[in-house]
Amino acid sequence: MSSASGKSALNAPWVEKYRPRSLKDVVGQSEIIKRLQVFVNDRSMPHLMFAGPAGTGKTTSALCLVRDLYKDHMKRNSTYLELNASDARGIDVIRSDVKDFAKTRPPPNIPFKILILDEADSMTAAAQQALRRTMEKYTKNCRFILICNYSNKIILPIQSRASLFRFGRLSDEEIRERVTSIASKEKITIQPDGLDALIYVCGGDMRRAVNYLQASATLGKDITEDVVYRITGKINPLEIQSLLKAALAREFMVAKRKLDEFFTMYGLSGRNIVRQCHQEVFKLEIDERIKLEIIKLLAEIEFRLSQGATEEIQLNAMLAKLTLLNL
Repeated sequence: MSSASGKSALNAPWVEKYRPRSLKDVVGQSEIIKRLQVFVNDRSMPHLMFAGPAGTGKTTSALCLVRDLYKDHMKRNSTYLELNASDARGIDVIRSDVKDFAKTRPPPNIPFKILILDEADSMTAAAQQALRRTMEKYTKNCRFILICNYSNKIILPIQSRASLFRFGRLSDEEIRERVTSIASKEKITIQPDGLDALIYVCGGDMRRAVNYLQASATLGKDITEDVVYRITGKINPLEIQSLLKAALAREFMVAKRKLDEFFTMYGLSGRNIVRQCHQEVFKLEIDERIKLEIIKLLAEIEFRLSQGATEEIQLNAMLAKLTLLNL
């Protein structure tokens, strides 16, 4: 490696610097990884579709599959192509770039080429119809890996031509292990409460966890709970719980002062506060019936905010309705 490329690797975002290079290094999704390794061993595979939430390893798994399958031959530009369908989502791209790549024969010693189409659920209906025929016609030369968040946004004819792999959110333990490993390599001390906070705010998204870790490290080498919440713009869940408890105890002004604090200290939008309230409702030790009433109320407030209602008025109305609940 040249000094220039070594320097760029050092300066790369941590999410790229620590991206797995082989299927055996991918965190979580153990059953999916086992099935992908069979494709590598057999040097044969159908068209694939990876669906699931962001940051769960879909794109990483696709690139690792290509790397393990081609090994040294991956350096050839003609062996695989990666496109982002959210940038190139029209039918013209399918008819030109995708079709031109798929119809040319693979190089020697390569069983087939691979085209990775990221964010495939952003493609227009016409582009998907064009892709269907391309996938069918050039299967001998090229295999497609379609990556999307929502498989139901892909037309049924394409779904029937591909094997679907559903990626789930990563467990707290998997994220804890990976974040601890990266922190150790970067010589960062992350306190137990800071690690718990990082797991809470990332919501099973490994990419988000690594990005938040790097952002938190800019404030110092010792990462605490307070640092994580400050850098991510999230409120400590205990604070949210105390807000809800004050409202349910019919202490309206106490709850209102806490709400005003959230607006001034954290600068969050009303919808972010509502979403965090929704997360914390399930942890309250109250009757299930009351939890249902609160969830219905939060849904109503979130809808009003989405329609452009005034945040402060709506959130104060939410607190007022919470104080009137019959516990």
